[in-house]
Amino acid sequence: KKISDVLQKSAPKPGVPADLQNLLTQHFGENRSVIELEELQLSDSCFLPANDLTHSFASYLKEICPKWAKLRRSHKEKKSVVMLVLCSSALRSLELIKSMTAFKGDCRVLKLFAKHIKIKEQMNMLEKGVFHIGVGTPGRVKALVEQDALCLNSTKYMILDWNWRDQKLRRMVDIPEV
Repeated sequence: KKISDVLQKSAPKPGVPADLQNLLTQHFGENRSVIELEELQLSDSCFLPANDLTHSFASYLKEICPKWAKLRRSHKEKKSVVMLVLCSSALRSLELIKSMTAFKGDCRVLKLFAKHIKIKEQMNMLEKGVFHIGVGTPGRVKALVEQDALCLNSTKYMILDWNWRDQKLRRMVDIPEV
Protein backbone atom coordinates (compact mmCIF):
# COMPACT_ATOMS: atom_id res chain seq x y z
CA LYS A 1 0.00 0.00 0.00
CA LYS A 2 1.07 3.53 -0.71
CA ILE A 3 0.95 6.10 2.07
CA SER A 4 -1.25 8.36 -0.08
CA ASP A 5 -3.84 5.56 -0.41
CA VAL A 6 -3.94 5.08 3.34
CA LEU A 7 -4.20 8.82 4.00
CA GLN A 8 -7.03 9.29 1.51
CA LYS A 9 -9.11 6.61 3.23
CA SER A 10 -8.40 7.70 6.82
CA ALA A 11 -10.12 10.65 8.42
CA PRO A 12 -7.85 13.59 9.24
CA LYS A 13 -6.86 13.84 12.90
CA PRO A 14 -6.28 17.20 14.54
CA GLY A 15 -2.76 17.85 15.78
CA VAL A 16 -1.96 17.61 19.48
CA PRO A 17 0.99 18.95 21.52
CA ALA A 18 2.48 15.46 21.75
CA ASP A 19 2.93 15.47 17.95
CA LEU A 20 5.24 18.48 18.12
CA GLN A 21 7.10 17.09 21.14
CA ASN A 22 7.69 13.79 19.33
CA LEU A 23 8.91 15.64 16.26
CA LEU A 24 11.40 17.68 18.31
CA THR A 25 12.66 14.56 20.08
CA GLN A 26 13.13 12.72 16.79
CA HIS A 27 14.91 15.64 15.16
CA PHE A 28 17.26 16.55 18.00
CA GLY A 29 17.46 13.20 19.81
CA GLU A 30 20.62 11.88 18.18
CA ASN A 31 22.93 14.85 18.70
CA ARG A 32 21.74 16.28 22.03
CA SER A 33 22.50 15.27 25.59
CA VAL A 34 19.78 14.22 28.02
CA ILE A 35 19.89 17.62 29.72
CA GLU A 36 19.52 19.46 26.40
CA LEU A 37 16.58 17.24 25.47
CA GLU A 38 14.90 18.05 28.79
CA GLU A 39 15.17 21.75 27.98
CA LEU A 40 13.30 21.12 24.73
CA GLN A 41 10.34 19.60 26.58
CA LEU A 42 7.37 21.98 26.63
CA SER A 43 4.51 21.49 29.05
CA ASP A 44 0.99 21.20 27.66
CA SER A 45 0.22 24.60 29.21
CA CYS A 46 2.49 26.17 26.53
CA PHE A 47 -0.02 25.12 23.87
CA LEU A 48 -3.42 26.53 23.03
CA PRO A 49 -6.18 24.10 22.10
CA ALA A 50 -5.69 22.76 18.58
CA ASN A 51 -8.27 23.35 15.88
CA ASP A 52 -10.46 20.27 16.11
CA LEU A 53 -11.24 20.62 12.39
CA THR A 54 -14.74 21.97 13.11
CA HIS A 55 -13.66 25.63 12.92
CA SER A 56 -12.76 27.81 10.00
CA PHE A 57 -9.41 29.56 10.38
CA ALA A 58 -11.02 32.90 11.33
CA SER A 59 -13.33 31.33 13.93
CA TYR A 60 -10.42 29.36 15.39
CA LEU A 61 -8.40 32.57 15.76
CA LYS A 62 -11.35 34.27 17.47
CA GLU A 63 -11.60 31.36 19.90
CA ILE A 64 -7.92 31.25 20.89
CA CYS A 65 -7.40 35.01 20.91
CA PRO A 66 -10.55 36.67 22.24
CA LYS A 67 -8.73 39.90 23.23
CA TRP A 68 -7.26 40.47 19.76
CA ALA A 69 -8.51 44.05 19.45
CA LYS A 70 -6.71 45.08 22.64
CA LEU A 71 -3.47 43.31 21.61
CA ARG A 72 -3.66 44.88 18.17
CA ARG A 73 -4.06 48.41 19.52
CA SER A 74 -1.23 48.09 22.04
CA HIS A 75 1.33 46.74 19.53
CA LYS A 76 3.62 49.55 18.36
CA GLU A 77 6.95 47.77 17.80
CA LYS A 78 8.60 47.66 14.41
CA LYS A 79 10.42 44.54 13.18
CA SER A 80 7.98 42.32 15.07
CA VAL A 81 4.52 40.76 14.89
CA VAL A 82 2.01 39.77 17.56
CA MET A 83 0.85 36.64 15.73
CA LEU A 84 3.05 34.47 13.52
CA VAL A 85 1.39 31.85 11.30
CA LEU A 86 3.67 29.22 9.72
CA CYS A 87 2.47 27.36 6.61
CA SER A 88 4.02 24.81 4.29
CA SER A 89 3.85 26.95 1.13
CA ALA A 90 3.32 30.45 -0.22
CA LEU A 91 0.02 29.43 -1.80
CA ARG A 92 -1.26 28.13 1.51
CA SER A 93 -0.14 31.37 3.18
CA LEU A 94 -2.20 33.42 0.71
CA GLU A 95 -5.17 31.14 1.29
CA LEU A 96 -4.97 31.68 5.07
CA ILE A 97 -4.55 35.45 4.69
CA LYS A 98 -7.76 35.58 2.63
CA SER A 99 -9.63 33.40 5.12
CA MET A 100 -8.74 35.52 8.16
CA THR A 101 -10.44 38.73 6.99
CA ALA A 102 -13.30 38.25 9.47
CA PHE A 103 -10.78 38.03 12.32
CA LYS A 104 -8.07 40.56 11.59
CA GLY A 105 -10.09 43.76 11.52
CA ASP A 106 -7.97 46.77 10.57
CA CYS A 107 -4.60 45.26 11.47
CA ARG A 108 -1.73 44.94 9.02
CA VAL A 109 -0.69 41.53 7.71
CA LEU A 110 2.78 40.83 6.33
CA LYS A 111 3.46 38.08 3.80
CA LEU A 112 6.60 36.20 4.86
CA PHE A 113 7.40 33.88 1.98
CA ALA A 114 9.79 33.87 -0.95
CA LYS A 115 7.39 33.69 -3.88
CA HIS A 116 7.84 36.95 -5.84
CA ILE A 117 8.92 38.89 -2.73
CA LYS A 118 12.61 39.57 -2.15
CA ILE A 119 13.97 39.29 1.38
CA LYS A 120 15.33 42.86 1.22
CA GLU A 121 11.81 44.16 0.51
CA GLN A 122 10.46 42.32 3.53
CA MET A 123 13.31 43.62 5.70
CA ASN A 124 12.55 47.21 4.64
CA MET A 125 8.85 46.77 5.32
CA LEU A 126 9.55 45.39 8.80
CA GLU A 127 11.87 48.31 9.59
CA LYS A 128 9.50 51.02 8.39
CA GLY A 129 6.09 49.82 9.53
CA VAL A 130 4.20 48.16 12.35
CA PHE A 131 2.68 44.80 11.44
CA HIS A 132 0.36 42.75 13.62
CA ILE A 133 0.23 39.39 11.83
CA GLY A 134 2.94 37.62 9.86
CA VAL A 135 1.97 34.69 7.64
CA GLY A 136 4.67 32.73 5.87
CA THR A 137 6.87 29.73 5.37
CA PRO A 138 9.38 28.41 7.90
CA GLY A 139 12.33 28.96 5.56
CA ARG A 140 11.66 32.67 5.03
CA VAL A 141 10.82 33.30 8.69
CA LYS A 142 14.07 31.58 9.71
CA ALA A 143 16.06 33.72 7.25
CA LEU A 144 14.48 36.94 8.56
CA VAL A 145 15.14 35.98 12.19
CA GLU A 146 18.76 35.03 11.43
CA GLN A 147 19.36 38.42 9.79
CA ASP A 148 17.78 40.26 12.76
CA ALA A 149 15.07 41.64 10.49
CA LEU A 150 12.29 39.93 12.47
CA CYS A 151 12.26 40.04 16.27
CA LEU A 152 10.13 37.46 18.08
CA ASN A 153 10.17 39.10 21.54
CA SER A 154 6.69 40.61 21.20
CA THR A 155 5.19 37.55 19.47
CA LYS A 156 2.34 36.26 21.62
CA TYR A 157 0.95 33.58 19.29
CA MET A 158 2.75 31.18 16.96
CA ILE A 159 0.33 29.13 14.93
CA LEU A 160 1.47 26.09 12.98
CA ASP A 161 -0.68 25.08 10.03
CA TRP A 162 -0.27 21.50 11.20
CA ASN A 163 -3.32 19.71 9.78
CA TRP A 164 -3.41 21.00 6.20
CA ARG A 165 -2.13 18.60 3.54
CA ASP A 166 -0.79 19.51 0.09
CA GLN A 167 -1.45 17.70 -3.20
CA LYS A 168 0.90 14.90 -2.18
CA LEU A 169 -0.98 14.65 1.14
CA ARG A 170 2.03 15.88 3.12
CA ARG A 171 1.63 18.06 6.19
CA MET A 172 4.07 20.87 6.87
CA VAL A 173 6.07 18.65 9.24
CA ASP A 174 6.30 15.82 6.69
CA ILE A 175 8.34 17.95 4.28
CA PRO A 176 12.05 17.21 4.85
CA GLU A 177 13.21 20.79 4.23
CA VAL A 178 10.98 22.10 7.00
